[in-house]
Amino acid sequence: MVHITEDLIRRRAEHNDCEIFSLEEVSLHQQDIERIEHIDRWCRDLKILYLQNNLIPRIENVGRLKNLEYLNLALNNIEAIENLEGCESLQKLDLTVNFVGRLSSVESLRHNVHLTELFLVGNPCTEFQGYRQYVVAALPQLKWLDGTEISRSERIRASQGLEEVRILVGEQEEEYLRRRVQEKEESERKAAGGEKQNRERKAGFDGCWYTDISNTTPGLEENQENQKNQENQENQENQENQENQENQENQENQDLEENVENPKIDEEEQEREFWETPCPFTPESRLETHRHLEQKRKEKEKKTEKKLKAARTLVTSDGRVLNVNEPKLDFCLTEDDETNMIILDLAVFRHLDTSLIDVDVQPTYVRVAVKGKIFQIVLPAEVKPDSSTARRSQTTGHLVLTLPLAQGEIRVTKIVQRPSRNCGNRHCSSPQDNKRNKNDIPERLEVDPSKRTSVDIANIVQRRSTKEGPLEVNRTTPPEADLFSEGFIDDPDVPPLI
Repeated sequence: MVHITEDLIRRRAEHNDCEIFSLEEVSLHQQDIERIEHIDRWCRDLKILYLQNNLIPRIENVGRLKNLEYLNLALNNIEAIENLEGCESLQKLDLTVNFVGRLSSVESLRHNVHLTELFLVGNPCTEFQGYRQYVVAALPQLKWLDGTEISRSERIRASQGLEEVRILVGEQEEEYLRRRVQEKEESERKAAGGEKQNRERKAGFDGCWYTDISNTTPGLEENQENQKNQENQENQENQENQENQENQENQENQDLEENVENPKIDEEEQEREFWETPCPFTPESRLETHRHLEQKRKEKEKKTEKKLKAARTLVTSDGRVLNVNEPKLDFCLTEDDETNMIILDLAVFRHLDTSLIDVDVQPTYVRVAVKGKIFQIVLPAEVKPDSSTARRSQTTGHLVLTLPLAQGEIRVTKIVQRPSRNCGNRHCSSPQDNKRNKNDIPERLEVDPSKRTSVDIANIVQRRSTKEGPLEVNRTTPPEADLFSEGFIDDPDVPPLI
């Protein structure tokens, strides 16, 4: 049985910052609630209350809700309209698909002067002859009944024949109540037969009845003869019982084998029989269906419930570390002699969030938890945990652990070239730099652009000057000293320029 608790109402009051004292609307539908309680004391300012699709058999504990305007009790087990006189502001009442058979209980809503809408669709009372006329005449404040507007002419006609309709409805109501009494007795008898078997006297341990026929005390001889006869009879009966027990055990074993082979068939037959057996639509049958579904749900949860696995041993009692690969991941463990390091490449999933990976590096082993599953590997040599690094590959997503060895020095194979230092226009370097450059980098000579050793032939041929009159060509040759720059050496083997 589900009760209305303070925690349940607070969880349903998220829009009100979980405050229930000033709550004006609350939805408690589909909670398997079987009784209305505590709401009138905890939520005095309620205006809208949703309680549809529960197992509520009676309207109660709502009389203190003076501001309640809308009450939804559809799909419940309510059989009478009652205890709503204190809801002074009630404007709409929904009792769709309930078991309201006492149509005369509708007259209790006369005190709710603001009630304008009423829904009784799906109740047994709607099948009564004169149902709508009776409700319209009994509740003059109503404007809508079962989603249909009540016209003025319909109200006048209903009020004119109210007495006759009231008598007709009363007879049908009495007949319905008699039928309900029989249905309740039948459901109780069915429940009692299902829970308890008929009490019968059971036989003794040997399956026989022993009674005293005569109350007189027999003589001694008769007693001895009777004892002998009784002993012989008991021996025979014991033998027969043993044979019967053996036969019964054999039969039980055969039945168990058959049941083990076809357990699903029996369950399916029982389930089919439960749903195909016709039954009246009553509050008791609805409760029985609900309990049956709840039982099936619990059985399904038990079947699908995972058994707790025993904790995997990572380190033995004598301190020996074991290799474990619970996530079943591919890995590659290599030892780089050049850098003096151990590299572990663990092929974790590419799109796995890094927050789901926990790495623990110890001097002799590495432990990685991937989504709670342990990967542990023993290292071939001792490493330095403080200097180790763990990174994710941006292309493959693999986890790469770099573990420097505890013994030995880390060697750097990458050569870093230092920038050259210029002193003015000359290249200045120390002897050590020159030596390193000669060994590692090919040496290159630099020439001062201000000092030219080549011949400047730009001004060998002079341009012609333009003057008035006839053209004259100035064929003066420059002095020999101007043709060559300083430091020029005349080589006889080189022919002169023409």
